Amino acid sequence: MNSKYYIPARSAQLPFTVDVTPESAGWAECSLQVLELDDSQTAELHTGSTEVMILPLAGGGTVSCGGETFDLSRRESVFDGPADMVYLGIGQEYVIAGEGRFAICGARASRSFPNRRVAAADVSVELRGAGNCSRQVHNFGTATTFDADSLIACEVITPGGNWSSYPAHKHEENTDVETQLEEIYYFEIDDSPAGTPGFGYHRVYGTPARPIEVLEEVRSGDVVLVPHGYHGPSIAAPGHHMYYLNVMAGSGPNRAWLICDDPNHTWLRGSWEHQEIDPRLPMGSPSRQGA
Repeated sequence: MNSKYYIPARSAQLPFTVDVTPESAGWAECSLQVLELDDSQTAELHTGSTEVMILPLAGGGTVSCGGETFDLSRRESVFDGPADMVYLGIGQEYVIAGEGRFAICGARASRSFPNRRVAAADVSVELRGAGNCSRQVHNFGTATTFDADSLIACEVITPGGNWSSYPAHKHEENTDVETQLEEIYYFEIDDSPAGTPGFGYHRVYGTPARPIEVLEEVRSGDVVLVPHGYHGPSIAAPGHHMYYLNVMAGSGPNRAWLICDDPNHTWLRGSWEHQEIDPRLPMGSPSRQGA
């Protein structure tokens, strides 16, 4: 459908392949840049009013800031288990050096938290769902695993043929059971064993009070923005594993991920009690898996 909430791969100005800002997205809080560096290249950047979480999608390098240098160990691909992550607070200049693709997840912040690194081995790996709704979540920057001012981020791997972000859910209001969060989905899709490129689909739909309509075929490097509404499923085509990076932030006083299912689909969660988790999970090198 190619709605205004779909951003095709490599539509940003190099060295960035993705450059989503609050201004370009038409919202207030969260951002995402994907930076590509060749061997021995560097990028000099600044956080400004944004806190960031930096991780390699493929490759590795270092992040230098305030007299400290943090390592980002090499990751062959997003399907190679969790990655190291470096957090930097607001108001700082920093340098990324290395070779590969680096994600810079961001959100506007009012408080400064200490710069620090989370090793890949310390990232919590969660297997969520069951059957053909099984997926793997890397909770490197979620509200319950990492302290920050407003930024929430995680990675999700969906085996080929499976559905994730399902049941469809929303987080568009600040209530006792829901938090208002803008959300970015950045996708990478695994090639087939024959080396052919893969694809998947992503859905966003609204309520009568706040309509939105998105159904996009997604390929590696594509982005879908979720300003509001129910989102899901994310569907991985058979034979092609799907990865997405979620970046979220909102206007509420509490940093939390509270969601409401589409009531027409929430029954599905009960069906998982009688199904096994997809045996293809967890994916990635065992040496890189967290608890």
